[in-house]
Amino acid sequence: MTEFTRRTLLVGATAIAATTAAGTETTLRIGDQRGNQRAVLEAADALRDVPYKISWHEFPAAAPLIEALNAGAIDAGVVGDAPFTFGFAAGVPMRVIAARRSTQKGLALLVRSDSPARALTDLRGKRIATGRGSVGHFLVLQALRQQGWPDDAVTISFMLPADAKVALLSGSVDGWSTWEPYTSQLEVIDGARQILNGEGLTPGQGFQIASEAAIATKRDQLADFIARLTAARRWANAHRNEYAEIWAKLMGFPVSVPRNWFDRTTEELVEIDDRAVRDEQRVIDVYADAGLLRNRVEAKAAFDSSFNDAIRRGRGTA
Repeated sequence: MTEFTRRTLLVGATAIAATTAAGTETTLRIGDQRGNQRAVLEAADALRDVPYKISWHEFPAAAPLIEALNAGAIDAGVVGDAPFTFGFAAGVPMRVIAARRSTQKGLALLVRSDSPARALTDLRGKRIATGRGSVGHFLVLQALRQQGWPDDAVTISFMLPADAKVALLSGSVDGWSTWEPYTSQLEVIDGARQILNGEGLTPGQGFQIASEAAIATKRDQLADFIARLTAARRWANAHRNEYAEIWAKLMGFPVSVPRNWFDRTTEELVEIDDRAVRDEQRVIDVYADAGLLRNRVEAKAAFDSSFNDAIRRGRGTA
């Protein structure tokens, strides 16, 4: 990969800012999860000279973020493909404006260090915590299908991450299917073990989403944000140790947690293409077959590829 430096980012950001000066007084309201976007943008120094205001809104998971977007409280945010599917099928007026590709070793089904379980077969008939419609939920469904088991072979308890962590550590549930940074936090601090992870089971796709209203009224600001975030992700992949130290300080975690996370994970923003649509249709079909969607929708209707130029600009290829 081409070496990305803060100087590279700043040169690009200056060019972007020059094209969006008219948006100076606009506020872009961004929904975040555990500092996912803000931390990498600040670490890469990619927020310098932003020609509009950004207000950050933190959420513990994708479902409440999508609820806030549906209520008009935020303009855009970062979510997994599975929770997006639930929201889109329910009629939330939003679109995917960029796809996120990442390795899936941090999306995992965890058990306590003293659990006798060593494989999914040891959890048949047991209780697994996860978020309804989350990527963790999707992981469980895919793992059950891989075994050829029915969906009720385990009991799924739907919880937000804070409650799921307490339930796992107290023994109220036997496993927790979750994502980063919760996975690394449980492994590094609490000694939890992975039973399985998303490698080979899930598409490894997430989304940058925006409301239809924001796409209509804040297009230039959204495009600028996506370009900056694309460049920042590339910088983070090339500077894992530095990013881990900065992320830990910003989020108040021991640096060992993000190091564990970033050592096994790469993430980048990519253009919306046929692969993105196919992978999303795969998620839709799994949830529809499980009887969990209000409506079966077509994946292609969920995407707005008009921001692909912003991604190319962020990569320095436009």
